[in-house]
Amino acid sequence: MGERRSRGAARLKALGGAVLRSTWPVRRGRAESPAALLVLHDLLLGDTLMLAALLAALRARYPSARILVTASPAVVPLFSGRPYGVQAVPFTERDAAAIMQLPSARNCDIAFIPGDNRLALTARALGARWIVAFADAVPRWKNWMVDESIAFPASPTALGDIFASLAGPIGALPYRVEDWPAPAVTPFERPRSPYAVLHVGARSSLRLWVPERWAEVAERLSRKGLLVVWTAGPGEERLVERIDPSGHHVSYAGALDLAQLWHLIAGATLMVTLDTGVAHLAKLTGTPTACIFGPGSAPLLGPGTFWRAAPFMPVTVPDYPCRDQPFLFKRRLPWVRHCGRPLSECPRARCMEAVGADDVLAALAQ
Repeated sequence: MGERRSRGAARLKALGGAVLRSTWPVRRGRAESPAALLVLHDLLLGDTLMLAALLAALRARYPSARILVTASPAVVPLFSGRPYGVQAVPFTERDAAAIMQLPSARNCDIAFIPGDNRLALTARALGARWIVAFADAVPRWKNWMVDESIAFPASPTALGDIFASLAGPIGALPYRVEDWPAPAVTPFERPRSPYAVLHVGARSSLRLWVPERWAEVAERLSRKGLLVVWTAGPGEERLVERIDPSGHHVSYAGALDLAQLWHLIAGATLMVTLDTGVAHLAKLTGTPTACIFGPGSAPLLGPGTFWRAAPFMPVTVPDYPCRDQPFLFKRRLPWVRHCGRPLSECPRARCMEAVGADDVLAALAQ
């Protein structure tokens, strides 16, 4: 309840600031050669990392502009190497004082809203002279402050490429590992090489894989001479205990921050992961990866055009019957096919059970 009040207070403050800014006699319009750009969002880890495509596009179109991007405080350290020359600033709507903590983001020439359009209010309250966002947000009040609306694609497109469309037509840009320098890291004990990272945690329990299949993949990779290490987020240590009760393999579950996890993944020979934010770290590090998709959409969250050279292989059962919800950021897109049902509607993730250990190992072989 307290968190909802905090978010509500932040939105009311943003609305008041936006209305006030809109009445000021300030000339607004899209600058031809903008000096300052802001990518404003409150996305989760995976979506934040997929903004790399948008950042690359903005840097290509505006090579001399100052580019700021917001990120949750836990994710900001991943930007310490200044990918594409951008500066990350901490922001979360859960903090009612968040707007006051963004002085460097004030009065930008163009603000880009890759997530929920309600943040257009925040952008206007910060003095953004021009706001670009995706079209047709619901309810309609979220579009009030948007100056330029970009339509979602009418055919299947990876989310990274969708984000990049906010920058305008600049042609296809390929990701290169050197574009995102490794973040600064606090030293930790690293495994001996060669090793494989198996990331077993996920935000939703319906994205978890069968423990016995994790154990089988670990055993078969071990036979190939790879040291297997488990990873999972804070509070997910018991997932590893269920998979490997004897502690046969090294576990980093709950022990690493995101920068340390980055370096662990970057040094791995290969990675097996669930459809979760950590999977997109592997795209940035260039680590050969098999990513298991159950409820999520492999076409939407896979490599797409921007990461077309990434050794990232989705593992899924195509066209699974109940992967049928056509929504993205609350817009109805007929080509989107994923499932966001809660446990009360889907108590058993049969789409995850349909993926076998052989499927994962075959993907790694490719």
